Amino acid sequence: MEIFRNRSQLTAYVERNREMGKVVGFAPTMGALHDGHISLYAAAAEENDLVISSIFVNPTQFNNNEDLIKYPRTVEADIKKLENSGFVHAVYLPEAEDIYPGGVVSKHYSFDGLEDQMEGASRPGHFDGVGTVVEELLRQVQPDNAYFGEKDFQQLAIVKKLVKLKNLPVTIKGIPTQRHESGLAMSSRNTRLTEAQRDAAKIIYETLLKVKDWFRVVSVSEINSRVTDIFNSTPGMVMEYFMIADEETLRETDFFYRDRSYRAFIVVFVGNVRLIDNMHLD
Repeated sequence: MEIFRNRSQLTAYVERNREMGKVVGFAPTMGALHDGHISLYAAAAEENDLVISSIFVNPTQFNNNEDLIKYPRTVEADIKKLENSGFVHAVYLPEAEDIYPGGVVSKHYSFDGLEDQMEGASRPGHFDGVGTVVEELLRQVQPDNAYFGEKDFQQLAIVKKLVKLKNLPVTIKGIPTQRHESGLAMSSRNTRLTEAQRDAAKIIYETLLKVKDWFRVVSVSEINSRVTDIFNSTPGMVMEYFMIADEETLRETDFFYRDRSYRAFIVVFVGNVRLIDNMHLD
């Protein structure tokens, strides 16, 4: 597996492989890799001749500087995990100046309102940071296909909109959320949970399964009330928000329309660790 630590090395590598007619797959990460990330590369390996990873902790998408400081950085272990997977041909480890040559400042985007919902409402400027780093990485790597996990469904929707707005020649593919045996969604933040917290956090997935059962049988307002009651009565957890939203617009709904697709979104603090999850409803 090749390791590139600056833009010029990466560009030369990509151009050589493109000249040979290779189809390129790519999945960007912020490191602290787990099997959820590896599932992106497994999918990419099935559809592309060349698979590229990137690891870059993007400062502009953190609203809380303490969260940025605490974000796990495990580059050497990540490289070994990528090598051992057998799916990845190259990993790009850019420096800040490779992504932000004019200084670490995000661009501003309008994603047709997608950026104002859920995570955007609680984390102002977050999706400007996401858009800036993803656009730059897509322009540098020049992939035919790029892979993102559905656990960050809003981010996936934002990236799809970004590609459309900027007319970037890449197909964005969403990969289903990978879960531990308990149902807890795989996340780099899980490493900050105690064993007891990890076990207790399975209630997030269990609650989403209940919502799936209640979908179109119980009213939206009653579902919201039931979910709130569950977390109000669960020690050690604080629900930041729960909502059922239209999958296309990400706007919260108060009624189920037959011709629309919906997804349940939830954010819960387990101790001081913020966990997100979602589930398609049908």
